[in-house]
Amino acid sequence: MLSDAVPSLRCPVCQGPFGLRGAAPFSLKCVAGHNFDAAKQGYFNLLTGKGTVFEADTAEMVAARNEFLGGGHYAPLADAIARLAAPVLSEPGSLVLDAGTGTGHYLHTVLERTPAAAIGIDISKFALRRAARMNPGAINLVWDIWRPLPLADHAVDAIIVVFAPRNPPEFARVLRPGGRVVVVTPRNGHLKEIADRTGMLSIEPGKDERLAESMQEFFTAADSVQLDVPLTLNGRDIADVAFMGPAGHHLERSVLLTSTAAESSVRAIAKFTLSVFTAPEGRS
Repeated sequence: MLSDAVPSLRCPVCQGPFGLRGAAPFSLKCVAGHNFDAAKQGYFNLLTGKGTVFEADTAEMVAARNEFLGGGHYAPLADAIARLAAPVLSEPGSLVLDAGTGTGHYLHTVLERTPAAAIGIDISKFALRRAARMNPGAINLVWDIWRPLPLADHAVDAIIVVFAPRNPPEFARVLRPGGRVVVVTPRNGHLKEIADRTGMLSIEPGKDERLAESMQEFFTAADSVQLDVPLTLNGRDIADVAFMGPAGHHLERSVLLTSTAAESSVRAIAKFTLSVFTAPEGRS
């Protein structure tokens, strides 16, 4: 339920605890009186001051992602994320944070398999409109991952990060001892067959090494799983998968749809690394 995650939230203005007020659309109100009303679509915008300088995914990019993921193409990835997060989410009262939740697709699978409460954060209000529909029992927040997270210390049992930025110091602060972080990154050769057709951005060399280096000060590397997902895509699928990621900020959707319209059965392989990090037991 929505209320299950509220005690772990903290006001971005005064860091005081929140209470949930009213009926849908709800409000979050802290003990000092700072109030944040839910948008009519069900998410909360907690960004204060100048908000964020980062470019949020557009409505078109989010629609493309919703179509592609809704087609089940990445179902094996969602299953793998849920399996790796599940060991620390088996008890009622556990809490999962989806950092960069997007449309809430992967979080939805986690919540189907566990009794956990959930918080999803993203900077795109267009994504969160869909996430709030996908996961109505979760708290969905507009928030910038690079800012201090609006969460209490050691409040979270698991964090999932799927193709999104990481903030290791903040993840370490909000994660409970023994909790885990599941990070998904694309591997070299990910959707190469599609990238060659569409101009998708290539995978930067050394991505996994930089991830491990950024996390090692705060976490213990516990597992690394390589997952290959064979795909057979039509022209609309190709346009959607190309446009739904970072390349969508640089590509024209109408051009993509025109250039891929004749494609009917293109084989490609999605290549992922799922890295699991654990928070040390006994830390303060």
